[in-house]
Amino acid sequence: MIFCGIDWAERHHDVALVNDTGQLLAKRRIGDDAAGYRFLLDLLAEYGDTEDDPIPVAIETSRGLLVAVLRTGRRKVFAVNPMAAARYRDRHGVSRKKSDPGDAFVLANILRTDMPMHRPPPADTELARAIAVLARAQQDSTWNRQQMSNQLRSLLREYYPAALEAFAPWQNGLCRPEARELLKLAPTPTQAARLTRTQLRSAFKRAGRQRGIEAEAERLREAFRGDYAHQPPLVEDALGRQMLALLGQLEAACHSADDLAKAVEEVFPQHPDAETILSFPGLGIQLGARVLAEIGDDRNRFADARGLKAYAGSAPVTRASGKKHHVGRRMIKNDRLNHAGYLWAFASIRASEGADAHYRRRREHGDWHAQAQRHLFNRMLGQLHHCLKAGELFDEHQAFPSLLEAAA
Repeated sequence: MIFCGIDWAERHHDVALVNDTGQLLAKRRIGDDAAGYRFLLDLLAEYGDTEDDPIPVAIETSRGLLVAVLRTGRRKVFAVNPMAAARYRDRHGVSRKKSDPGDAFVLANILRTDMPMHRPPPADTELARAIAVLARAQQDSTWNRQQMSNQLRSLLREYYPAALEAFAPWQNGLCRPEARELLKLAPTPTQAARLTRTQLRSAFKRAGRQRGIEAEAERLREAFRGDYAHQPPLVEDALGRQMLALLGQLEAACHSADDLAKAVEEVFPQHPDAETILSFPGLGIQLGARVLAEIGDDRNRFADARGLKAYAGSAPVTRASGKKHHVGRRMIKNDRLNHAGYLWAFASIRASEGADAHYRRRREHGDWHAQAQRHLFNRMLGQLHHCLKAGELFDEHQAFPSLLEAAA
């Protein structure tokens, strides 16, 4: 049996082929282009690679065009963690030497000795992979938007507290179009104090607001004319210019998040699992797409619900050594799925009587808020695994039968 290891880089990749006894059969360096990919496939075919019996490949990434080319057909491509590969390197020498061809040789030997310990990437459908790209990008843009909003808020505290007080009653304060439009119109508190009702009404209309314009214009006019401390004029103008630069970045982040959210809304409902996922309380299109993006639609990916719970970080982990025995939360997990699970559990408490009863029961048992939410997410995740396997929709009376009876 032949095994292939690839040490990938930005401009070139090193390839090594070994047999089942560990003998190096070939080592090559290919370019990161179509010609290099064809040379790699020809090299594999030269050593017995066929469509029915492809040579397995180990590489330190699960993304990129090279991985996409290798995953065509029935070939198994194993994405080996770079830290794990570094530990394997010590088995081949104690001198700490390192080279790209040597790393490719180590990766090939990882498959030769420990292939059952590694798993290839899930065989998700093309639609699921497209949803994963959009959902992760939307999640990243949302995090970026919040980061820019926090930076802008921190700057406004230094010289423009009137703006923070004026936008406080609004949900998502600084991220709202009205707030961004008003900050562009008056980047300093001195300019904001001179705004007229007509200017405020015009700013609201440019931002797309249609209701409550008169009342909000009057409220903001009073807030901007309040008694606040001021920076020196030159310093205030300089801070206003800095604020406009941050505001431009925040506006771009807001538009990116909105555009990606619309793309997710268009693609996610087309997936066959969307109906099952959306039947769960607390899961909407955006959050449901994030869950599907991380668990995929490969039914063989997780042997049971326990594997999915461990992957999400909701199941506890036991650390036992000698007389020490500790059961705690998992630190190694899928951070994106874990973050989506926290939001899912938080939303399901209000959307489901059974989920609310489960949460309250955990709090009565002494769990903290985060612990109770994690326990609820763990239970809902197991139910989601069952529903996706069986092709059923969520039924609250089956999910929380005893809790609903006790609550009644």
